[in-house]
Amino acid sequence: MISKTPKMKSMFGGTPTGGFFDLPTTAPGEVGDADIIILGAPAATPYASVGSYCAAAPDAIRGAFGWPGVLGHHDFDIDGYLLPEDIKALDWGNLDYSDSDFAANREAITGNVKQVLDGGALPLVLGGDDSVPIPVLEAYREHGPLTILQFDAHIDWRDEVGGETLGLSSNMRRASEMGWVENIIQVGARGIGSARPQDRQDALDWGVQFFPMREVVRKGIDPIIAAIPENSNLYVALDIDAMDPAVVPAVIGPAPGGFTYWQLLEILEAAAERASIAGFNLVELMPSADIGGRGALVAARIVAMVMGLAARQRHHSV
Repeated sequence: MISKTPKMKSMFGGTPTGGFFDLPTTAPGEVGDADIIILGAPAATPYASVGSYCAAAPDAIRGAFGWPGVLGHHDFDIDGYLLPEDIKALDWGNLDYSDSDFAANREAITGNVKQVLDGGALPLVLGGDDSVPIPVLEAYREHGPLTILQFDAHIDWRDEVGGETLGLSSNMRRASEMGWVENIIQVGARGIGSARPQDRQDALDWGVQFFPMREVVRKGIDPIIAAIPENSNLYVALDIDAMDPAVVPAVIGPAPGGFTYWQLLEILEAAAERASIAGFNLVELMPSADIGGRGALVAARIVAMVMGLAARQRHHSV
């Protein structure tokens, strides 16, 4: 008798590797001839009030989809193999993290992402809360300049919250202070978050181009794509609460009216035609609030599609 709800991957037999979409796994630090590295960063600088509430997310995303040999199947969202045969991707697993030594968390994230970049591979980072992008972006000091395309229900321009300047509400302000970040395009803001009017004004004064969700609905995606400099190095920062909570319920700050899966995919595909994907992070998935694993499944599909789009860029350059 089956004691738990069966999953589709259980039908096909075999033993999965444990990597994202059944990718080969290896210890952090081993780039080799890999083109793409999946890296889990369960925590960076969480606020004391909530702790590392997204720490289980990387494994929830890995567990949402994938069975032995799945990459050999036809993927209808990208109309072919997810990875071209000449592209190699690896999963480094999760970095160790501390619930008290946040500086060590940040150092580990920056150091490992830098190893990926120095080895010539593309990092796709599974968070963790939205403080994770700060140490990730620090790793690009010698790998810029960057244009950031951020999807988020909130703008993350607080200078500090409770004295913490490196937390989840400050990531875009901290990014703006990095000399290798040339452009920031923020998409999907809606409702009420931690930002005050002055925070928004500071962002505008810096040069952020905002495309709030209501504007996206009214005007479509063309203005967003036009804002991306052609042939730029594009870092995509996705806070999963950019999605509508009907699509991804597993977030701490849900706001009605966000993206559907297909809306987000349309932007990602168009952005990949205009610029080179230089990195990606997905953050803020909170498995404890998920419903039947739906949020983790959507997150996994988005990561997979970014991997596929980036792989095609690299495939055409070899």
